[in-house]
Amino acid sequence: MNIIQLMKRYFPFSIIIVVLLLTFLHPSIDIKTAAPGQAPHFDTGDIAWMLVSTALVLIMTPGLAFFYGGMVNKKNVISTMLQSLICMVIVTVMWVTFGFSLAFGDDVHGIIGNPGTYFMMKGMLGDAVWPAAKTFPLLLFAMYQLKFAIITPALITGAFAERIRFNSYLIFVVLFAVFIYSPLAHSTWHPDGFLNKLGVLDFAGGTVVHMSAGWAALASALFLKRRADVSHAPARVTYVIIGTGLLWFGWFGFNAGSALGASALAATALATTTSAASAAGLTWVFFDMFRGRKPSAMGTCIGAVVGLVAITPAAGYVSVPHSLAIGIIAAIVSNLVVEWRTRTTIDDTLDVFPCHGVGGLVGMVLTGVFAHHNVNPAVTSNGLFFGETHLFLVQSMALIGVSIFAFFGSLLLLKVTDLISPLRVSVDEEAVGLDISQHGEKL
Repeated sequence: MNIIQLMKRYFPFSIIIVVLLLTFLHPSIDIKTAAPGQAPHFDTGDIAWMLVSTALVLIMTPGLAFFYGGMVNKKNVISTMLQSLICMVIVTVMWVTFGFSLAFGDDVHGIIGNPGTYFMMKGMLGDAVWPAAKTFPLLLFAMYQLKFAIITPALITGAFAERIRFNSYLIFVVLFAVFIYSPLAHSTWHPDGFLNKLGVLDFAGGTVVHMSAGWAALASALFLKRRADVSHAPARVTYVIIGTGLLWFGWFGFNAGSALGASALAATALATTTSAASAAGLTWVFFDMFRGRKPSAMGTCIGAVVGLVAITPAAGYVSVPHSLAIGIIAAIVSNLVVEWRTRTTIDDTLDVFPCHGVGGLVGMVLTGVFAHHNVNPAVTSNGLFFGETHLFLVQSMALIGVSIFAFFGSLLLLKVTDLISPLRVSVDEEAVGLDISQHGEKL
């Protein structure tokens, strides 16, 4: 057994041993006590809502597993679903050791957080709170944000489904979470982040989650190239329907939870979320009929998810009528991009870029069109629809910058991963299916 084989066998478990040792060295049991008169007022209603929202966002990842798993060939269902579920464990371990610090730790040049700020969840006990969420504990905020970090790399998997080596995928997940997700989360949602200071509005993850995943998906599809057999035979449309229901259910925690409290703003975000998803699902079906196609369960599900994606950055900034507009526009644009993609040689297996990437792009742009101060006082400059241009220009510039960063950054990480461990399975492994070749399991 050569040195490379030994490393592949023993290195992953050695990481677990290191984490185990860190739990002894850094128990993080120090209690933070606020100065007299400055202690935060914890609101039990807000705590309850954020606990529920955290659980809701977590269920989106199993929902995504069903959503993607039902779309692939039968021989790749388990592998595709596991690629989502494994993010729940690997990202969580990373997040509680140093990941949360990278995203929300003390600011470093507006780009990234200090990894030592909350290393091993230190400083989480007692009166600790996040500056923008002082009615519930900091630890709860950290756990809520963890669920966003989990689902983002999982979203990418639909682009390279049926052809990626599982061990290499694990490496890419960690690299993406560290070098793409964390900087975007910090710069967008940290008070000192440079996108935040520019006035970029992203209520629940248009740039941080969907655009980053969408552009990484396109980079992955280009880097791994086409499958040997690009025929598409969904294994279980019923899985897709179940996955859509779980995603929609969880998305209320994703968007309404981003109000960071049980408030009127949370109610607005919940209303705009379900309205946009409904409008997009209906539009996708009717647009397919307009183009001479049969109304399908798959189209309904995809359309609804596109609407959920598009409303995410705008959920707490726009009115309910404008959420309908966002859902309708996003569904038409994404449908057309899916059609365009099928005419190219780009093998984005489950159309992650046309749906999540483009949906996120449309949502960010339309936030700059429809956002209004009366919906959320955080909107200091109204959208283009109301005759003001500043916000629209800021959103557009952020869109361009994030797109460049996420696409080319992901391409670089894919190359680095491929140098460490080849990303693409062999022709024989692809032919037999990833369930057997990567996991020794089958339906």
